Amino acid sequence: MKLYNTLSRSVEELTINGGPIRIYVCGLTPQSHIHVGHTRTFVVFDVLRRFLEYSGHKLIHVQNFTDIDDKIIAKAKELGIQPSEVAEKYIQEYFEVMDKLHVLRAHYYPRVTQNIPEIIDFVNRLIDRGYAYVSDGDVYFEVRKFKDYGKLSHQKVDELIAGARVEPSEKKRNPEDFALWKSVSPSEIGWPSPWGKGRPGWHIECSTMIKKYLGDTIDIHGGGQDLIFPHHENEAAQSEALTGKPLAHHWVHVGWVTMGKVKMSKSVGNVVNLVDLLERRESNVVRLALISTHYRGPLEFDDTLLDQAEANLKRISTALFNLHQRVKKDVVDRGERLKPSPKEVLDQFLVSLGEDLDTPRALGILFEFIRTINNALSSDTLTKPDALSALETLNQMLGILGLEFKKPSVDLNTEKLIELILQLREEARMRRDYATADKIRLKLAELGIIVEDTKDGPRWRAKQ
Repeated sequence: MKLYNTLSRSVEELTINGGPIRIYVCGLTPQSHIHVGHTRTFVVFDVLRRFLEYSGHKLIHVQNFTDIDDKIIAKAKELGIQPSEVAEKYIQEYFEVMDKLHVLRAHYYPRVTQNIPEIIDFVNRLIDRGYAYVSDGDVYFEVRKFKDYGKLSHQKVDELIAGARVEPSEKKRNPEDFALWKSVSPSEIGWPSPWGKGRPGWHIECSTMIKKYLGDTIDIHGGGQDLIFPHHENEAAQSEALTGKPLAHHWVHVGWVTMGKVKMSKSVGNVVNLVDLLERRESNVVRLALISTHYRGPLEFDDTLLDQAEANLKRISTALFNLHQRVKKDVVDRGERLKPSPKEVLDQFLVSLGEDLDTPRALGILFEFIRTINNALSSDTLTKPDALSALETLNQMLGILGLEFKKPSVDLNTEKLIELILQLREEARMRRDYATADKIRLKLAELGIIVEDTKDGPRWRAKQ
């Protein structure tokens, strides 16, 4: 498995050290509806996880919830409820929509509010090591004390200040320092600490949870491209300042979702609410659309993309249906085989995913395989062993991509009716009533049933 590493800016071999692969993906701040921009990241990492597990690797997948912050508190005041109720509402919504999209659940979903003692301990140890300082109830990480700061985002501290990418505060020693702990007034939500009542800063939660659930160094740290700076840069700095070890071997970031070439974000207002989207589009359509381009590039999200995904899904479901129909019937084995073979196709598919999770290339291989299957069905050269093998291979490929299809079937009565119509057509042909036979065939074609006359008798399949 090779993956692009944001740290080195190159595609590198994923190093596996014998134990389970440890993956941490930055999750939601549950203060409003999940949108398509968030969803792309979770679907991409789901495909990565499925591929690694299919390849025989064990892994531990952790994804957090930032269940307390200023936005959640503001939303709670607006609604007249507790911040915990706001967070819980949108966390449950997250699970509901991710289940619909067939996203496998992480092994652990830690929350900020459940890890306050560990966060306080982490901050205390950074103070003891000289990387953090207390200022009027706040605690800040002193960026210039960590010599490698900027290595992930490939920036220098002075450039950050010149570009005004820092939050000024009179409490800070330096403008680039960032908060580990923020003091609050007695009436505000917070927790007691050695520095007074307060709440954790944004970045410290992930460092703490990674250390608690996965150890000092993990294999893959992931999230959206917008998290590279400052979030992941700050995570790396505070974790490595404490442990002296790399926080992650591989940093994997998913590109933006755009609408009209503008990044999808709540601040801009160009978001597509996933709950609403799944009411008008089937979950497989949304999932296929989100993996149709390479994960590192931008994804322009619109109805054209969804329509194309819907058309492609119809091709898949039709191929599955026709394969199931062929497997149910005895077919004369003429010694012909699919070329390339299902095994060769699966190998090519896996190689493409192993090369920096190239889903567009993998999908291209899948649809070329479907074209091969359709050609064999149309020319009546698909043997039963090849039909079984093709069906198994197609299901394996779809499983890795997380596209789930119910077993295609025709209602038994419908199937018997089609067979009866074909029998009547055969009787018309026996009487040399070819006009009636052709009319039956054309009417069935209008209904999406293709009739093929072979030397072994008529066969039918769904229209491709």
